[in-house]
Amino acid sequence: MDVIQSLLKKSFVKEVINVEVWKELLKKGIVNSEQLDSVCKGDVRKEEISEVIKKYPMRINPYYLSLIKKKDDPIWKQCIPDEKELSDPKGEADPLCEERDSPVPGLVHRYPDRVLLMISNNCAMYCRFCTRKRRVGDPYKRISKDQIMGGIQYIRFHREVRDVIISGGDPFLLSDNYIEFVLKELKKIPHVEMIRLDTRTPCALPQRITPELCNMLKKYHPIYINTHFNHPQEITSESIKACEMLADAGIPMGNQTVLLKGVNDDAQTMKKLMQGLLKMRVKPYYIYMPDLVTGTDHFRPKLEKGLEIIDKLRGWTSGMAVPQLIVDAAGGKGKVPCLPEYVVRKEEDKIVFRNYKGELIEYPEV
Repeated sequence: MDVIQSLLKKSFVKEVINVEVWKELLKKGIVNSEQLDSVCKGDVRKEEISEVIKKYPMRINPYYLSLIKKKDDPIWKQCIPDEKELSDPKGEADPLCEERDSPVPGLVHRYPDRVLLMISNNCAMYCRFCTRKRRVGDPYKRISKDQIMGGIQYIRFHREVRDVIISGGDPFLLSDNYIEFVLKELKKIPHVEMIRLDTRTPCALPQRITPELCNMLKKYHPIYINTHFNHPQEITSESIKACEMLADAGIPMGNQTVLLKGVNDDAQTMKKLMQGLLKMRVKPYYIYMPDLVTGTDHFRPKLEKGLEIIDKLRGWTSGMAVPQLIVDAAGGKGKVPCLPEYVVRKEEDKIVFRNYKGELIEYPEV
């Protein structure tokens, strides 16, 4: 694993000082078992890795790979393919029924006043637990400009849509000019009140967040960004700088964490992560229970574990650091917030509930 730790130092990363560093990092990404074995030095089984990536592509850029401290640590589990991905008896390719709720290709319209518009099927790192494993990284499912324009045309004719979430893949894998083209087209639509961008690049490829990108984005306020950190190990000087640059551009930032078995499924890890996010001006927004996606069963903890974590956060740290625990219900039935049981019993003249210490409190019903 010393090879991984020294990868950035030995590569071009320290030599190239310009805004295109992120593109060079992508070019140096690990995409096959031979490349992975060369840096992991016997810690992976090439044949098994090859079988997995035939079905679910791998991409690990040098920056994210350098965050691994040892085999099977929280970073390793998120990015290194696992043979368990091929033996999941429970999952579905599209458990949230996004394809069913797509009136035009690449656009999901599930909730009354908002839509999700996918503009890329590439990511800086392919998460092994991805909810869109069926399409991300597949060269045959690339998203064309014509498809994006079809989605924008749909939004134009549906006046109930006030909120557009731009997602993928990762929209920040596109060029600044391409992203600006999409933003400009959406801003021409009078009933679109706000735009949200979902990106993991501040975590997985923070070099992508450049002054040029930030200066472009702030022309299109109100812009919001939701990013995706899962573990304190992902909070580095580079990711802190990336998030602070976006915040300095006036962009409110939230974080959507996925609760993953063996990665972050304990209260202390989650508390440290949420507090670290706030320090870099990112508001903890959601903790998602993993979707029932084929190839991800080994990541799924029980819902009781998520409730336990929320219970151990609320009251024990700032309320700002306590996100909502969310189940995105199978069958496309929408997001459901989940909370521990605080109400103990209801009586005719009062409700008895417990506080974070477990003390019983009476509240009069008048």
